[in-house]
Amino acid sequence: MSDSDPHSGFIAPAAAADNDTAVNYLRTPLAIRVRAANVLEAGMLGELRHFTIDRNRVDVVADRVIAVTREAYPALRIPVHGRLGHFRVGKIDRVTPIVDVAGGGQAAAEALIDLVVVSVLLDAGAGDAWRYREAATGQALERSEGLAVASLRAFEAGAFSADSLLPMRVDAAALRGVEEGDLARAFQVSKDNPLVGLGGRAALLRRLGDVIDANPALFPGGRPSGMLHALKARGTELRAADLLHELLVGLSEIWPGRTSLGGVNLGDVWYHGAAGGSGPSTGLMPFHKLSQWLAYSLFEPLELGGLHVVQPGALTGLPEYRNGGLLVDLGVIVPRYDRVTREVHQVGDEVVVEWRALTVALLDWVADAVRQKLEVSAEQLPLARILEGGTWAAGRQVARERRAGGGSPIRVESDGTVF
Repeated sequence: MSDSDPHSGFIAPAAAADNDTAVNYLRTPLAIRVRAANVLEAGMLGELRHFTIDRNRVDVVADRVIAVTREAYPALRIPVHGRLGHFRVGKIDRVTPIVDVAGGGQAAAEALIDLVVVSVLLDAGAGDAWRYREAATGQALERSEGLAVASLRAFEAGAFSADSLLPMRVDAAALRGVEEGDLARAFQVSKDNPLVGLGGRAALLRRLGDVIDANPALFPGGRPSGMLHALKARGTELRAADLLHELLVGLSEIWPGRTSLGGVNLGDVWYHGAAGGSGPSTGLMPFHKLSQWLAYSLFEPLELGGLHVVQPGALTGLPEYRNGGLLVDLGVIVPRYDRVTREVHQVGDEVVVEWRALTVALLDWVADAVRQKLEVSAEQLPLARILEGGTWAAGRQVARERRAGGGSPIRVESDGTVF
């Protein structure tokens, strides 16, 4: 199992000669895809400890994804997977008012980038019990959409701005002062309405403030949206893989210290013996789930600001509980023993790393099956649109059919920064 991909033009160094080379490689979507494929290969050979693979069930998943997609988008005009879609939950447009208040154009792009960055970083699993009741609509929202709308309403109220006259912005000074109690009030958290990982989320925002202050080259002006100007200074087109790399480098210090290499905090990277590789990165399985979710979510705001993101298909499927849960619930990923679904796991446990790696690799299989059934190309229906159409919504639908509350078939204890 190597890190070479004959289709990509990238050949990994034979021994990942030094830590810097290994770190840079682990920050590429290619590394995520290749190492996930290594884990899947071991699964197909029956060599994994926690799961087996039933390839024949991929068509079942593809059929469900197509059915859910056609229900939501009958003409198959599917937007890119991103946070802006969650702001429109309940068929209510909460984005246009922000664009209008900002005056459109560059200022609107800056406002949306500020909002998206904070909202995505707050978007780790909420738990089964939490709900957000939106005063303006009376809607009771849960999970990712609830977190999205709660963060949007907090943004509108100036929760992340140090300037009371300019509430709809995010700046480092305000982020550094975010406390757990502030988020608890904004997200309506109480003893009867608990939100998983509240303290971890607040700490993540404080570290974001520190990183923005410390990195004026990427965040000029002390705002997340400063990245628009920094990236546009290099040209009007940006590859999706390069966007992800900028986010991983620029935001690396916001993540809790877990796996590191040569003193560099790798973030959402974990060990699995089947991941393969060579040199210092051997066995390391990168995911960068929240960073990839942020990259996808920035496509539309960056476009509004005049920066076109190209080659979006380089990014991978997101290894989270909706996509991964769909594959377990519909029988593609099959647990070897009942403790997998009975017990609560830690995010770094081998069973969770294995599940997430299989999810990344199998989402590519599902995407291929969806395209074959619809008779479209990858250019016509990229993975980013299949995720939106798509796998995430199908995962939620199946979860609600099978479990009260619609929780994941595999439960993971979250600190609010990964899963």
